[in-house]
Amino acid sequence: MPSLDIQEICELLPHRYPMLMVDRILDFTEDSIIGIKNVTFNEPHFTGHFPGFPVMPGVMIIEAMAQVAGILVSKVAPHTRGKLMFLASVEEAKFRRPVMPGDQLRIEMKLSRLKMTVAKMHGVATVDGQVAAEASMMCKLTEPKPPAR
Repeated sequence: MPSLDIQEICELLPHRYPMLMVDRILDFTEDSIIGIKNVTFNEPHFTGHFPGFPVMPGVMIIEAMAQVAGILVSKVAPHTRGKLMFLASVEEAKFRRPVMPGDQLRIEMKLSRLKMTVAKMHGVATVDGQVAAEASMMCKLTEPKPPAR
């Protein structure tokens, strides 16, 4: 059962605090992956979403799902390493339960198509066995551009 710790995740993803949304990879195969996001009250979005009733924004759950998918693409398609993966579409996103500080998101992503510059996947994020969110998404791989001078 292959797993990845935070140092290995940081070697594969360009994201860093406060946008790194994956804490551990539990397992992956050629077409699926399981990742963990530990949700803590210290995350900046909880300051305003919502005071007195902190709820993880749906867009942040989708981002966590996309990052887990990006790790899978990086592991199974070495030609993608060093490239940036941009979210191109999100379809059929559904949010079933609120995600709050103290929750652990278990994110399961399944790769349905991988071409040279496009990946399509479907995923489900759960908390304690209950579905919190699900979505299909497509990502586009691009070369990182040097900063303008």
